[in-house]
Amino acid sequence: MSLQFNQSRLAWFILSSSALILELIALYFQYAMGLEPCIKCIYQRLALWGVFIASLPALIFPTEKFTRLISYLSGIFFAGWGYKIASEHVDIQTNPNPFAGCAFMPDFPSWFAPDVWFPALFEVRGDCGSIDWQFLSLSMPQWMQLIFGLYLAVFCLVPLYHLVKFKQI
Repeated sequence: MSLQFNQSRLAWFILSSSALILELIALYFQYAMGLEPCIKCIYQRLALWGVFIASLPALIFPTEKFTRLISYLSGIFFAGWGYKIASEHVDIQTNPNPFAGCAFMPDFPSWFAPDVWFPALFEVRGDCGSIDWQFLSLSMPQWMQLIFGLYLAVFCLVPLYHLVKFKQI
């Protein structure tokens, strides 16, 4: 049986590289353009790291069904969480409410403190409601909503396609 694209290291490398490139772009926005991340940005950044880490089992062992399944399921979780956070961020920006905003301190469990361990990446410095950047009339959270939606589609539709067409994931 021939190797399917979802069983190739190249497919998973492209997926993981896209998340890593988006992280590098976020750092460029922060350090070169001076756009400070808010709490929602930090959570979306963590969701992107989650997508990156989710792709690693299948990148390392792309022909193993179990590792692909782990990557698909964890990818769905992180892409879905990122989409949810990006949607909340869009709502804050498009429907400002003086009585509801975003927090200035992250709500991480006591055993997980990326803002303390890696403050250059995960320290909250910005305001969720400010729209400091737009491209093609979409704000950064709107772009992230689109990106996480695409990740979610890939993590859901690719295994579904392979399940229907080839009777395997």
